Amino acid sequence: MLKPSPTRDQVRQAPKVLLHDHLDGGLRPATVAELAAEIGHELPVDDAGDLGQWFADAANSGSLVRYLETFDHTVAVMQTGAALSRVARECVEDLVADGVVYAEIRYAPEQHVSNGLTLDEVVAAVQEGFDEAVAATGQRIVVRQLLTAMRHQARSMEIAQLAIAWRDRGVAGFDIAGAEDGFPPTRHLDAFEYLQRENAHFTIHAGEAFGLPSIWQAIQWCGADRLGHGVRIIDDITVHDDGSVELGRLAAYVRDQRIPLEMCPWSNIQTGAATSIAEHPIGLLTRLKFRVTVNTDNRLMSGTSMTREMTSLVEAFGYGLDELQWFTLNAMKSAFLPFDERLAIINDVIKPGYAALAAG
Repeated sequence: MLKPSPTRDQVRQAPKVLLHDHLDGGLRPATVAELAAEIGHELPVDDAGDLGQWFADAANSGSLVRYLETFDHTVAVMQTGAALSRVARECVEDLVADGVVYAEIRYAPEQHVSNGLTLDEVVAAVQEGFDEAVAATGQRIVVRQLLTAMRHQARSMEIAQLAIAWRDRGVAGFDIAGAEDGFPPTRHLDAFEYLQRENAHFTIHAGEAFGLPSIWQAIQWCGADRLGHGVRIIDDITVHDDGSVELGRLAAYVRDQRIPLEMCPWSNIQTGAATSIAEHPIGLLTRLKFRVTVNTDNRLMSGTSMTREMTSLVEAFGYGLDELQWFTLNAMKSAFLPFDERLAIINDVIKPGYAALAAG
């Protein structure tokens, strides 16, 4: 007998782990409007409700120029310590309301120094906001920073050193982001080799809009612990007419080594990496037992949440609580957190939470 699909309310209540979420992609529309008014930054629309719709429309336009324009506005209002702390604090509040129990939030410190903040002051302001919100929510969530370097810039070593300097004060690891095509991860090889020497964790945006070479370089040249998106690994998998599946050498390596894929279904649709949730490679990759995790990427631009991402998968693939718990455990096992702390969240929070939902 088939188990009934979980309701949206059950999905909302389920413990969730979020590994791929951009701080500058998750602001509340009202916050963008208020901060813009304080600094005199001109927005495309003034009303907070209309602004939220503008972000969604621009992100769904199919135009990369319009999509990137959305970040021009969010980054513009995140140039003071107070603004960064507020955005970080509200981020945690929104994640707790969404059932997230562990999150790694990424952003590029180099993009928040236009008004004179130092890189250290940027990280400190974000950490202050995280700490305030975690305390106010009764320690219901663990939140850590991922410091991102922009792959088209030349500050990756500086940001890697910043991540090491802050790794005992709330920073979980390092990332590079930005356009993959023309900016391979190997351009930042010195930063990755430095992080490896420092026994540090890092993920790399790879295999989102660009193909297998980006994934191969991220893993085999740079030594990435996780792949940001990694959706194009599907290009190395062949499904034959009889339904049998053949993995290429790179896909087989990724699966064999249990390299986590930070998949962001709704974002992937916006960027053209998938045409719909039902046709998203996450379905096949899950069936083949890759180390799949489910994430939001940019909650504002995609109008999404972990509840929406998981509910969409339930509707598209018929997943039940068992599959949602599997995604969640995959993510927690893959978190840049000490082993004993990961195990405690798994045994004390995630498994009891899903058991209660299943019994309820």
